[in-house]
Amino acid sequence: MHDATPDQPFRDKTVSDFVDRLASSAPVPGGGSASAVAASLGAGLVAMVATLSVDRPRYAEHAALHADASARGRELADRLLAIADEDARAYAGFSAAAKMPKATPAEQETRRDAMRVAAQAAAEVPLRCIEACRDVVAAAEALAGRSNVNAASDLDVAALLVEAAARGAAANVRINLPSVGDDDYAERTAARVDSLLLETERLAAAVHQVVASGAARPPVTPRDLA
Repeated sequence: MHDATPDQPFRDKTVSDFVDRLASSAPVPGGGSASAVAASLGAGLVAMVATLSVDRPRYAEHAALHADASARGRELADRLLAIADEDARAYAGFSAAAKMPKATPAEQETRRDAMRVAAQAAAEVPLRCIEACRDVVAAAEALAGRSNVNAASDLDVAALLVEAAARGAAANVRINLPSVGDDDYAERTAARVDSLLLETERLAAAVHQVVASGAARPPVTPRDLA
């Protein structure tokens, strides 16, 4: 029988081990953790493209952007790997609440309250994943046309991975909202998800367009992108 949480952080597993567990009957990882890991790969690609652009005279005017994007990509990749584990813990919490006794009205009420709290946690973790996805694709968009052209397709891949990850995380937010038992919270959160997805998709589309065109773009500073 599998535990509801992994025996070690996902970041410490090999890729093969992670995929094997994903393919198994274990409760976690699931779609939420898979989305976060996919987004972390996108963030790693962003950092890679920025790093491949450093100390190249052709791109010297973008040096500040490259330094910022390299550090930001690594930070976001690390954050998203942490979110993958947080998603597993959130699911474990909801699963534990669902298994609470419900033989009496009092037990039913206690279980219902616990499930509402756990469902909100299970919605907020993937919401943070979407926010991080938006930040990753924003960094990719900033680099497009301002970084090593030989790695332009890697930015395209990063945008594709992160957009898919954001949509996956959004599905996990939405599926938990009805169990929270708070219509106002559900409405606000759903609106936040929609807004983040629209922004993520807009930025990803911009990456695809710039990469396809091969056009160079004028410099920006990290401050301009804040």
